[in-house]
Amino acid sequence: MYTRGRNSVFSFSSVTNSGYLYQLPFCTRSHSYLLSNLSMPSIVESSSEYDLIIVGAGVLGSAAAKAFGSDGRRVLLLERDLSEPDRIVGELLQPGGVNALTALGMEDCLEGIDGIPCHGYAIYRENEWVHIPYPVNDATGENAVGKSFHHGRFIQKLRAAARDTKNVEVKEATVTSLIKDEDDDRVIGVLANPKDGKEEKFYAPLTLVADGLFSKFRKEFTEKTPDVRSYFAGFEIKGLTMPMPNHGHVILVDPSPVLMYQIGSNETRVLIDVPGKLPSIANGDLKRYFEESIAPQLPESIRPKFLEALQTERLRSMPNGFLPPSVNQNNGLIILGDAMNMRHPLTGGGMTVALQDVVLLKELLSPESIPSFTETDVIIQQMGAFHWARKRYCTAINVLAMALYRLFSAQDSDLAVLQRGCFEYFKCGGKCISEPCGLLSGLIQRPIVLIYHFFAVAVYALVVEFKRAGWSQAHISFIKIFTVLYAACVTIFPYLWSETKN
Repeated sequence: MYTRGRNSVFSFSSVTNSGYLYQLPFCTRSHSYLLSNLSMPSIVESSSEYDLIIVGAGVLGSAAAKAFGSDGRRVLLLERDLSEPDRIVGELLQPGGVNALTALGMEDCLEGIDGIPCHGYAIYRENEWVHIPYPVNDATGENAVGKSFHHGRFIQKLRAAARDTKNVEVKEATVTSLIKDEDDDRVIGVLANPKDGKEEKFYAPLTLVADGLFSKFRKEFTEKTPDVRSYFAGFEIKGLTMPMPNHGHVILVDPSPVLMYQIGSNETRVLIDVPGKLPSIANGDLKRYFEESIAPQLPESIRPKFLEALQTERLRSMPNGFLPPSVNQNNGLIILGDAMNMRHPLTGGGMTVALQDVVLLKELLSPESIPSFTETDVIIQQMGAFHWARKRYCTAINVLAMALYRLFSAQDSDLAVLQRGCFEYFKCGGKCISEPCGLLSGLIQRPIVLIYHFFAVAVYALVVEFKRAGWSQAHISFIKIFTVLYAACVTIFPYLWSETKN
């Protein structure tokens, strides 16, 4: 058996197996473990013992490895495939995410990847454009700037930053299961298969799982599952000059929006939201749907290149899910990123939330607060504080993403009224665009501002509807007061409520 010494992080006891002497560290607080719980041929040497194991080297995992390694923690970062990923989402980092990256000392990861500065959004509806610039960034005193890029290039820069950090070890291996203590169900490490196929065990008093949207370990943490209501189908357009360069473009079409933004010097990403079941890509149903239903609704300046790229570029899809956050209360285990909390990617808030989570977690689990990750009870308390403290920045981003998607997809007449009102509200300028865009960008972290503007949009939408219908339809407009306000309430309140629960 091995136990923790009273006045030290580790104490060791010797165990022999076939004449060999093994030195095993303490992995969790005030517990002893029988070696019979381990497979003796797989017992690993001291190099397989860490302060923190991170599963998944995506945005959150790589940033967390850098953050905790810089704090002097010995970190193991495990990733199934360390080659450059090729994804159609996670390609636009909002200004709030840029601020978080800077706070982590990783702003250089945005350089050398052919990234494109992003200064805001342009929204298109029924042959009209409205410009929504980012507000002033309080951190710099200048107009805020985001960055769009090829997702894989950004990830490789994050991984390189983690790998170059003292105390961080990066391994290519597939984590197959969590190792738990049989007595108290405490996670004490992971079982992983490197590419050579030889299974290895790695031990640490704390494991952080950030294995993304398709997390295999989510069930270890929560019974919640992602609510998938639509899919993004995407491809690249080469050589397209956007109507408003250096901006994200949201094109409101029937039945749901199209998102476009430049991700390189010559490449523009197109993401078309497809509600419900995704038509088959293999037999050409999806391509025909885009040609016949979506292309005719696009601006004329975009349509030819859109149709051309549709014939030549690879078409791929990703599910758009919603997963409300849950409090981390598992001994020895933290789950973060899309494995724990998701929102519709329409507003591009996922990476911003992930990086801000790392900033907050680094603060709450700092060596000054928790000298050793064997202090499990203290970590549980800090994770309770983390759950509520992150509401400051994640609530507005989560709720805005879902509410705005519901308005922009407008699947009934009352939501169509709200969509028209929202577009006209943005045309008013001033705080009608600066504060909503500040929420979207992660620069304004006050959910009450979101609630105020959402219902301001609802009221303004009723004014727009009355003017549009005229006095002859006043009786119908009067009824709309109740139905539209009801639609607004059922659009936003369920998502706000989901943020208040554990």
